[in-house]
Amino acid sequence: MNETQNGAAFDPISVHNFSDKILEQVIHFHVMKLSGGFFLWIGSSPVMSNLAVSMSSKYDSMPLSTLVMGDPSNTAPNSLAQRLAKKTKKQVFVSYSLPVTDPNLSLLVENRIKKELELHPERF
Repeated sequence: MNETQNGAAFDPISVHNFSDKILEQVIHFHVMKLSGGFFLWIGSSPVMSNLAVSMSSKYDSMPLSTLVMGDPSNTAPNSLAQRLAKKTKKQVFVSYSLPVTDPNLSLLVENRIKKELELHPERF
C-alpha cells in the first residue's frame, strides 16, 4: 500500500518480529521494511553492537557493503547484508548482535532468515 506525502509516493514502514531457538539459545529477529529496502536486527539480548549496509551496484555483480558501526574484525554483519542484498535486490541494513562463538550459528541464523523470506516475502 503506497501513501503520499507532499506529492511523493512512498511505502509506509512496517515491522515484523520472529524468534527461534537455535543451538539451545533463543534468537530474536526484528525486521523493519523500508521503502526500497529493509533493516534486520538479530540478537539474543537488546543490544545493537554493529551495523552494516549493502546495496546493488551497476558496476559489479556483488553488492557493495560497508560496516557503519562496530568492530571491523567481525565480518558477520557485512557478509550477511551482502548476501541478503544480492538475494532480495534491495538495500539491506544488518545488525548482527550475536557472539561469534560457534561457526555453525551464523549458518543456522542465515538459513532461518531465508526460511522467513520464503514464508513472508512481503515483510522484507
